[in-house]
Amino acid sequence: MTESSRYALHRPELIGSLVAGDLKIANAFQGSARRYRAHDLLIEGDCDHPYVYRFVEGWACRVRALPDGRDQCILIFMPSDLFAVKSMFVERHPDDVRTLSDCLIERLHYRDLHKLYREDTDVANRCIWQVIEEERRLHNWVVGLGQGSADERVAMLLLDFHARLRGAGVIPEEALKFLMPLTQQQLADFLGLTAIHVNRVLRVLREREIVAIREGEVRILDFERLRQLALPLLDLHERKLAARTVRMVHD
Repeated sequence: MTESSRYALHRPELIGSLVAGDLKIANAFQGSARRYRAHDLLIEGDCDHPYVYRFVEGWACRVRALPDGRDQCILIFMPSDLFAVKSMFVERHPDDVRTLSDCLIERLHYRDLHKLYREDTDVANRCIWQVIEEERRLHNWVVGLGQGSADERVAMLLLDFHARLRGAGVIPEEALKFLMPLTQQQLADFLGLTAIHVNRVLRVLREREIVAIREGEVRILDFERLRQLALPLLDLHERKLAARTVRMVHD
């Protein structure tokens, strides 16, 4: 994936600054990596939290726990993501962030990042872009949850995971399989469905030879049909990425 494709819908004149900002932020976080186990509570909602994070390995999610025990997974974080940028501006996060797998995550005190943010335009641009990117993903999921059928939502989610892992270099450009550490219940919590409904959709996708999931490994058997299934819910950026992948697979 090109550097340009990593920054969804960016203005072309900003690409140099975004790439430079990524490098400067990586340098600032260097040496701060910590290992976390699956299901660790990284950020506790409604508590003062002074850190910003940069993902190196693993998956995590932002989740809101409802008083009756239900959970809503709001965002998934993956390698190369910069997250909890809001720590620079708010005292408390409204939601928890929990790890979904064993993780290697770098962290920086918000004051240190905010100093760079004030002093370096590249760092500021990269931080602002991250907030914009999270907003884009949230807008997509509002559309998916509000208008998408169950199979459209599942297809959209799997395409998003595939594209982000390729963009982060976790899987090769040509790869059509990846590891996904989410249980069916966690998928259901993200998709706004029941676990039984998710199981039914995945069974149908497997029977139609579009996608097969076994022991946490997702294998995309027919990328074009998966793309067509998700297409009504994809935004401009995701449509271009998926179309480019179809051409690469067929070539």
